[in-house]
Amino acid sequence: MKIIVDDLSSGEVIKLLEEHLADMYATSPPENVHALDVDKLKSPDITFFSGWLDGNLQGCLAVKKLDSSHLELKSMRTSTSARKSGVATKLLQHALNFATEQGYQQVSLETGSQAFFEPARNLYEKFGFSYCGPFSDYIEDPHSRFMTINLH
Repeated sequence: MKIIVDDLSSGEVIKLLEEHLADMYATSPPENVHALDVDKLKSPDITFFSGWLDGNLQGCLAVKKLDSSHLELKSMRTSTSARKSGVATKLLQHALNFATEQGYQQVSLETGSQAFFEPARNLYEKFGFSYCGPFSDYIEDPHSRFMTINLH
């Protein structure tokens, strides 16, 4: 799989992100959906990655700069056709490698507490993320789980 920095102009990428947002709103109360739409993902503080295999979109993941030492994972999504094929693992490893190469010391994320998000939480745990309190502008709520990993 080839992972690239993406400019969010591909129809396939936009469709995948729209599916992601639809699932977030279907599984969480609207006030607890922290996923970003395409316009917000184009922020200069965000680097957006997409993964491709034989010209087919496999998944995506964004990283948001919180400060000079801390990144947040955003908008991780695997395409339906690529589920359970290791795409999420490859994207997450790529993001952590990027963070290390750029000199970040910590990567954090917010994910849902519902059963829908259990596979994602299991993946993050496998990579060494641990549960933590809210970070950045997040607040404690029963629909969110916060996780972090120190890189150094």
